[in-house]
Amino acid sequence: MDQPLIQFDSVHKSYGDNKVLRGVDLAIYKGEITTIIGKSGEGKSVLLKHIIGLVKPDSGNILFEGQTLFARKKSERDALRKKFSYMFQDSALFDSMTVFDNIALPLREGTKMKSGEIGDCVRKRLEQLDIGGIEAKYPGQLSGGMKKRVALARALVTDPEIVLFDEPTTGLDPIRKQSVHTMISDYQKRFGFTGIMVSHEIPDVFSISQRVAMLHEGKILFQGKAEDLLIDEDPVIKGFIQPQGLDLNDF
Repeated sequence: MDQPLIQFDSVHKSYGDNKVLRGVDLAIYKGEITTIIGKSGEGKSVLLKHIIGLVKPDSGNILFEGQTLFARKKSERDALRKKFSYMFQDSALFDSMTVFDNIALPLREGTKMKSGEIGDCVRKRLEQLDIGGIEAKYPGQLSGGMKKRVALARALVTDPEIVLFDEPTTGLDPIRKQSVHTMISDYQKRFGFTGIMVSHEIPDVFSISQRVAMLHEGKILFQGKAEDLLIDEDPVIKGFIQPQGLDLNDF
């Protein structure tokens, strides 16, 4: 198998007496969508923050393309962070800014692009996500599903190599949830980014994920294909899957 793009090697993280990650071993591969599942409070969002470098592990290593992340110089880590983008749970759009300005923000703050170039990039993403014509509106004027599209446009405007999705369908009805999952899958295939998603929307996310990892009591209990998860005999996995009525026919 190819070398993982991102690899966790026995990563531990505690906050006071709360041991959140207790030796996480995880491999994330380039060009795939990997979804991290598990019960609430298991530390899935903390794991995401480690990937982007917002949180440093107490012990263990995080490797990017085989090289230890935190052994790099700050300038190298800053350059690496530009390869990432983040789609937040609540979309995190700024209500006082128009759709155009929300999408343009990462380019204005993180690049030296001229105004005209930024405008071209924003309009391109608006068109690609089928939300052209709303650039002058404010987030408060948009539906929940439309906000998600704007948030995705902002996440993709910098042409990132890796996009982190933290519960991207929170607060949406089943139809809009499926629409967002399909949108993420379609654009991942189109742009080829590596997607890392935290989600509790199972089995819905299984159909768009090439790999699933289950976080339990601070460790990765399973990582592999969704269909293998559904037939795994581990009692903890079965206890997580079966109450939700999931079987291979759901996948």
